[in-house]
Amino acid sequence: MSIPPPAIRVLVCEDQALVRAGFVTILDAQPDMEVVGEAVDGLAAIHRTEELKPDVVVMDIRMPLLDGIEATRRLAGPGSPNPAKILVVTTFNVDEYVYEALRAGASGFILKDAPPPELVNAVRTVARGESLLAPSVTR
Repeated sequence: MSIPPPAIRVLVCEDQALVRAGFVTILDAQPDMEVVGEAVDGLAAIHRTEELKPDVVVMDIRMPLLDGIEATRRLAGPGSPNPAKILVVTTFNVDEYVYEALRAGASGFILKDAPPPELVNAVRTVARGESLLAPSVTR
């Protein structure tokens, strides 16, 4: 009998309560994932990441106080002492957002209209240290 690997620890950073609750419900339902915290803005995302040390941060782009791009840059960009693995999830399929998120240090980028299994697989991919760009973004 083998011991299962530890769960992927996820922090969900999203300012819209209903969307955030949906992400938490989907991810927490996975046997290999545990949502360890939530943040409602970019500054809280930075503090919660430093405090909780999640394996993956699911990050919205447009949030109050500090947007997800700048929060990503501070957590995973050049010069970050312990770069976080960040999956950017947004409504906006805009080339500039994709470019800026990846340049800021994001490991992956998907759209909020993706089906739940795509979100789950994206978190697993980023947790493994791989990069991901959703096919819908490349079209």
